[in-house]
Amino acid sequence: MKYDFDKVTDRTGTHCVKWDYYEMRDEVKGMIPMSIADMDFEAPDFIIDSIVQRAKHGIFGYTVIPDSYYESLIKWLEKRFHWSVKKEWIRFSPGVIPALNFAVQAFTEAGDKVIIQPPVYHPFRFSISNNGRVVLNNPLICEGNSYRMDIEGLKKVIDKRTKMIILSNPHNPVGRVWREDELKALGEVCLENNILIISDEIHSDLIMPGSTHIPTASLSDELAAITITCTSPSKTFNLAELHAANIIIPNPELYSRFDLTLAKAGINKPNIMGMIATQAAYSKGEQWVEELIPYLYENFLFMESFFKENLPEVKVSGMEGTYLGWLDFRAFGLSNAELEERLLSKARVAMTPGRIFGAEGESFFRMNLACPRTILEEALKRICGAMKELH
Repeated sequence: MKYDFDKVTDRTGTHCVKWDYYEMRDEVKGMIPMSIADMDFEAPDFIIDSIVQRAKHGIFGYTVIPDSYYESLIKWLEKRFHWSVKKEWIRFSPGVIPALNFAVQAFTEAGDKVIIQPPVYHPFRFSISNNGRVVLNNPLICEGNSYRMDIEGLKKVIDKRTKMIILSNPHNPVGRVWREDELKALGEVCLENNILIISDEIHSDLIMPGSTHIPTASLSDELAAITITCTSPSKTFNLAELHAANIIIPNPELYSRFDLTLAKAGINKPNIMGMIATQAAYSKGEQWVEELIPYLYENFLFMESFFKENLPEVKVSGMEGTYLGWLDFRAFGLSNAELEERLLSKARVAMTPGRIFGAEGESFFRMNLACPRTILEEALKRICGAMKELH
């Protein structure tokens, strides 16, 4: 293997959110942070080399997006997902979260309703409410250690003011990779009710063995016409702060409206280093992904096995995609505050509290597994020790 994911890289002193400025406690010393969804792996060498080479030129003036940038993305999507995308469909955004806000602004009006499927990535909710729209919850249905969409419930919550659904595919935090039949069922409801689909597919490269990612817009021309797909290399290659995302909109009417919203925000192209990194990722990144995924999956299996053997009260959801474990602590009978205090103060492990993803996530925690296994093992031991004190 070319890449060493066991290597421990010290991130302290870099103004890192996880390691230097943990948001729930002032004191971070001795804390193992497994919350914020970036990886504790260095970006691959071919991306670093591309950035360094460009930086050495020394001039960072106004720059156009070259055709090679678009070609790298188009070839990546075709090879990995058999999805044929045209250049004119691609729009830039400084991240998927900004793109969600732009989409809400472009395609809905104040008072319109936008559907989410909690427990789900919390910026979905904020992109709706912060823009004066109404959040419409259609919770996922939990069955054992997995989740499914509530299609019948979806049909019931829709009314005349319902204009959009924001879909997480793969789903953050529960780890589902939606199957073709599930996406088609959702799509049929949206087509029947003239509802626009915003498909957040930022984790689409991080698909675990046994699952297959299907871009929502790839299923039919009809679905492509009502779907806006949000992509980014940030999760796959650990590039979050380079602020580069590509938004794919096949419908000319929709991309014209999206363009107008971008123009109002003064956004038209990526920063030069984000552009360089994105092109390098999509033109040279296949080996990185092929080595990264097995490591992440082994981390998941290690975590799952550890809890089964040492702390079976913690129930682990399946992880079909992403690098985020979804852990159920309800068996301990503690309140959210009590669980969070014990894990932070006793275990000194920081995970993302499930409550922020909606009421359906109460007493759950999201664990970031994108770290060297030695760090994961130490965190699991600490959690086990802190929770066993309750017996």
